[in-house]
Amino acid sequence: MTKQLELLRPGQIAEEMARCPRIWLPLGTIEYHSLHLPVGLDGLQAHGLCLDAAELAGGLVYPPLWWGTGGGHGAYPWTVMMPTEAELSALLHLTMNRLQSFGVRQTVLFTGHFAEEQLALIAELARLWNAQNRQMSVLALGVNGNDAAALPPDHAGRFETTLLAAFQPETVAISMLAPPSPDELGEDPFGIQRHAPSHSLYGIFGADPRNFKPEDAATLRRSMAAWLAQRAGAL
Repeated sequence: MTKQLELLRPGQIAEEMARCPRIWLPLGTIEYHSLHLPVGLDGLQAHGLCLDAAELAGGLVYPPLWWGTGGGHGAYPWTVMMPTEAELSALLHLTMNRLQSFGVRQTVLFTGHFAEEQLALIAELARLWNAQNRQMSVLALGVNGNDAAALPPDHAGRFETTLLAAFQPETVAISMLAPPSPDELGEDPFGIQRHAPSHSLYGIFGADPRNFKPEDAATLRRSMAAWLAQRAGAL
């Protein structure tokens, strides 16, 4: 049986909830990830990892919530950010209340968009919720949280390119990136120069994805899914 909640009938949902009353709630946003990656990357990688973790640890995966906040580049092409934390917080709080009323005992908020503002939002939401000793607990995690990952987290760099390639390889087009110019060699991979549209790695913050190795994708996917499942723990 699939772990995608939206594809299941009520009886099928009840069957899995009786076995493991956990909901994985992936968060993403529509956001520019340079020329070689799709704008839905954050939600796609979060959803894929939640599905993998649900296979390992049980529970069902809610459809991605395609909204996020923070990051400092809301004016980039095809980027839609909530202007403050209030909009997303209200949406998540309503969703969590409804999930609790259905008998869910743990909700895992897992965000593929890991701007500091987004991470702080879900952490505070979980803290306040759990402080009330409700029947359902909330765990807040970001895709950047696995310290043992083979690649360090980034924005549209080698890490995100590799991880997305494990789920949606057809969406990755390294050939869309221009070759580096001589003055770009050895520069700070998180430097302000990558906000410049003229830069060959415009919108990419982290290791150069032109060094991406497709064979690394499956290994990164497995390690990330195992970490996520372990963090959720047993119910």
